[in-house]
Amino acid sequence: MKIREIQPEDNKVVAQLIRSVFDELNIPKTGTAYEDVSLDKMYETYQLPRSNYFVVMSEGVIVGGAGVAPLQNDSSDICELQKMYFLREARGKGAGFNIMELCLKAAKDFGFEKCYLETMPFMEEAQKLYKKFNFKYLETPMGCTGHTSCPVWMIKDL
Repeated sequence: MKIREIQPEDNKVVAQLIRSVFDELNIPKTGTAYEDVSLDKMYETYQLPRSNYFVVMSEGVIVGGAGVAPLQNDSSDICELQKMYFLREARGKGAGFNIMELCLKAAKDFGFEKCYLETMPFMEEAQKLYKKFNFKYLETPMGCTGHTSCPVWMIKDL
């Protein structure tokens, strides 16, 4: 698998991939990334300052992705790990670990001091990965992500 920065022509594929994972895993569509306006214009969204989104390629096909961007309505030293989703065939093969390393390096390079994320309780494998990277659970959400259906919040020092 290869990881690269998102390109303009990836917008439609990435949006479809993320929505398909929501359908597969029965993730609520209301109050989650599924409703984000940015979902259909990921390339443009991650061209904003201190933001980047990476896609994972397998045999020339996008099979996953993740990004970092400033946490909305919070301290300027906190970023958010965003829209980390993989197709079933890409899970458990190290792509999540590799893209996490890349996202966290980008966050450090952007000057962030902490990285925040939100997830679902049943996404246990993802939480195991986050814990490997020293993310710790929080009691309450941070910022203003609009993801009111994501009740698991984590943060790490960079």
